Amino acid sequence: MDDQIYDGESESSPAEKLRAKQEKKNLRKAQKKAAKNSSSSAPVMSPAAKQAELQEKVRILVNQLAIREAMQPSSTGNSQRVKDMSSHKFWSTQPVPKHGETIEEEGPIEENTPHDQIRKEPYTLPKEFEWSTLELNDESELNELYTLLTNNYVEDDDAMFRFDYSGEFLKWALQPPGYKKTWHVGVRVSATKRLVAFVSGIPADIRIYNSRQHLVEINFLCVHKKLRSKRLAPVLIKEITRRSHLEGIFQAVYTAGVVLPRPISKARYFHRSLNPKKLIDTKFSSLPSNTPMTRHVKKYKLPSETSTPGIRPMLEKDVPAVRVLLNKYMSKFNFVAVFKTDEDVKHWILTKENVIWSYVVENPDTKKVTDFFSFYYLPSSVIGNPNHKTVNAVYLFYYAVQESDEKARKSRLQFLLKDALILAKLKDVDVFNCLDILENKMFIDELKFGPGDGYLNYYMYNWRCREMGSEDVGVVML
Repeated sequence: MDDQIYDGESESSPAEKLRAKQEKKNLRKAQKKAAKNSSSSAPVMSPAAKQAELQEKVRILVNQLAIREAMQPSSTGNSQRVKDMSSHKFWSTQPVPKHGETIEEEGPIEENTPHDQIRKEPYTLPKEFEWSTLELNDESELNELYTLLTNNYVEDDDAMFRFDYSGEFLKWALQPPGYKKTWHVGVRVSATKRLVAFVSGIPADIRIYNSRQHLVEINFLCVHKKLRSKRLAPVLIKEITRRSHLEGIFQAVYTAGVVLPRPISKARYFHRSLNPKKLIDTKFSSLPSNTPMTRHVKKYKLPSETSTPGIRPMLEKDVPAVRVLLNKYMSKFNFVAVFKTDEDVKHWILTKENVIWSYVVENPDTKKVTDFFSFYYLPSSVIGNPNHKTVNAVYLFYYAVQESDEKARKSRLQFLLKDALILAKLKDVDVFNCLDILENKMFIDELKFGPGDGYLNYYMYNWRCREMGSEDVGVVML
């Protein structure tokens, strides 16, 4: 789930409407007073009345600007600003922990609703819209979703970059084993049938502390830019929740760049430059002051070949070994994805060209898999740049190593991830991204990852639990 999750307030709050109503009354009073002071026989508004009206209009405008400024988040750091719970008009109605709430007991906030009490009809949309369940195996509908996300989904604060999800990527992300077609929820304009909003859910297994939950992972919440005032996002969230309940699932996990009630953890994005000159040309990054471009490029130069003995692309025969290795490695974290079956690993981890790349390390003597890592491909469109249309980016996905000793594990991870950078560079990737989750802090500095501006907050729906540091998180969401 992305930054477009919001609270569903109308553009004018009740307090603002009341204030505006009072301002209109004051304006009418001022006009009457000015007219009374002017000549009663005057056929048009007197100069005094005009002056009074103008002054009152200016006063109203100033007041309204002050009100709007108070209501809007600040332009700096707004994604991490915590609002009072009363400001979250939508989320205050949902089973989520409140900001500042003391968690003494972990578990569901609301009990499961009996099936016969779950709403059977979809929630009501504004009259000009209708629900649509997307069929992603239909190329035309997949292209509709691609177009909606390409033009309206997550972009940076300066509107210079926008995620460019391919059709193959979307099918990978939205059609894992056991997926529900009914959880691919679209909204269309009734008159034209144009797709203007979307939200998805996929089944997932998560262990949070000592509790294992089969739940729904919510993602790709997107509303067309011109329709953000229609309050479609809260209805989409309620509808995907209703559809999850009908399948007997009452918990969900989701992420957002904004701070909602309330995160269980917060992670930061880090970026490792592989093509420094292009990243500077596109303004993805900037050249440090007093640093020549040649020196900057040299700083990020990598060897042309990997150095880990036995490293090779992951094959289908490696799936069982990778699943055992991954689940064992994940046991050290508090909030993790659980890969129940080989089919899960085959879908999520096995290489799919231009979607995800995975590599294993095979012991030359025993022929057993000892380590693996993976990264997925998610380029960004460059908006308004005459020389570059795309920044080729990959994101670190799941990995695992066998070493139990922390010092040895840190050294191993640094070697492996350096090879990951080299392999990505050989695929013409411009930047390698990761969050500071898992054990990524063991190699972020050493491999010259730099901190980004973006943060990602992790949330659980209808589940109360203690907060945790990003190093305790082992869930990578797309």
